[in-house]
Amino acid sequence: MAWFLYLLECSDGSVYTGIAVDVQARFDKHASGAGARYTRSRKPVQVLASFELADRSSASRAEYWVKRLPPAEKRALAAGARTLDSVVPVPEPVALAGEETGDEADNEAGKETDEASGAA
Repeated sequence: MAWFLYLLECSDGSVYTGIAVDVQARFDKHASGAGARYTRSRKPVQVLASFELADRSSASRAEYWVKRLPPAEKRALAAGARTLDSVVPVPEPVALAGEETGDEADNEAGKETDEASGAA
C-alpha cells in the first residue's frame, strides 16, 4: 500500500510535515482540529506538496529527515528545487546471516596477510 509524505503550510507561515495514506482526508482532519496537536493552534492553509512512497516504513524514514530541514529547505522541496532523494540518505546495505560485509572481508584479508608475514 502506498503512503505519502506531505507538507502543509500553516496559518502562521510554518510548514508541517506528516505522513498518510490519504493526504486530502488527513488535511481535512488537521483543518477540523482533530489532527496533530501542532496544527490545532496553527490551522493548515494548503497542501504544499506530497510525495508517494512504497510503504509506511519508507514514509516514516522520509518524514524523519524532512522534519529536520529548516523551513526554507522544506519550501524548496515543496517547490521542486530539491528532490526527496537529496534529503533522505541512502540506507546502508544489510548483510544477511552468514555473509560478510566489505569491511569484514577486508579485515579477514588483512589477517591472512599478517599471518603469512609472521606479524601478530
